Amino acid sequence: MSKVLVTGGAGFIGSHIVEGLLAEGYEVVVIDNFSSGKFENIKDLPIKICPFDITDPKVIDVISNLKPSFIIHQAAQVSVADSVQNILHDENVNVKGSLHVIKAAICASVEKILFASSAAVYGNPEQLPVKIDHPTLPESPYGLTKLTVEKYLKLAYKFYGLSYGILRYSNVYGPRQDGKGEGGVISIFADRILENKTPIIYGSGEQTRDFIYVKDVASANVQALKQQENLCVNISSNDKISINQLWEKMGSIGNVSIEPIYKAEREGDILHSILCNEQTMSQLNWKPKIDLENGLRQTLFSSKKVLQK
Repeated sequence: MSKVLVTGGAGFIGSHIVEGLLAEGYEVVVIDNFSSGKFENIKDLPIKICPFDITDPKVIDVISNLKPSFIIHQAAQVSVADSVQNILHDENVNVKGSLHVIKAAICASVEKILFASSAAVYGNPEQLPVKIDHPTLPESPYGLTKLTVEKYLKLAYKFYGLSYGILRYSNVYGPRQDGKGEGGVISIFADRILENKTPIIYGSGEQTRDFIYVKDVASANVQALKQQENLCVNISSNDKISINQLWEKMGSIGNVSIEPIYKAEREGDILHSILCNEQTMSQLNWKPKIDLENGLRQTLFSSKKVLQK
């Protein structure tokens, strides 16, 4: 049985990956500092939990001593807005913390490390949908840190033979999500529906996004462990919806009708984003299974976000 270490494994995406790995028979170890991850997400799972921070250099020895066969690196600062407000914290977690994990992977001679990258590495798209060979011109510190780690991984393979997989997520959503991250608008809207409060939309609301359900992201990670080394793929639904349409759809599912308040667009936000997943489906032998309608229903009706009527 192969041992997989998941950094940020108590988090929104990480905990779903842990469940996916267990279902495939992997032994799982989680490292999480629980700053945003929740113990309740993983407390009942048959795994080893190491409460540790990837920004602490001692994590290199911690991981090396665990001797995992694979690492799935999910731990990160995930807010574009926060990256603009505090670039030093963003760099400390997303670059320095990731370098600690990469160094540990080299020391432990892991077979492969998978990295949770982001659509933010592309910046404002020159064409849609965005293919994997699209120029990478990040528009935010968050996007820059993700691209920087991608480049470090490529150098780690060149100099140390560390195999990697880079998974560029579109806007991930689903149960256990809070309001941060690229898909956080769905969680925020769900809270507004539950509380019957007015939502805030930044910008015109006509900006479009490509939302991918969290369990589809988890299955992509599990599949990537089995596939060729050194791949770089988009993990997306290859479908788009505007923020205005999203609120209308969620309001319909939650049986509320509230006009949103519009505020100025936020720094670092991209106007339109949709990632092409054709290459991904071929390379990973994977495709998303949950469409947006069903994913929103599962999200709204989970964890008492919205009481079914």
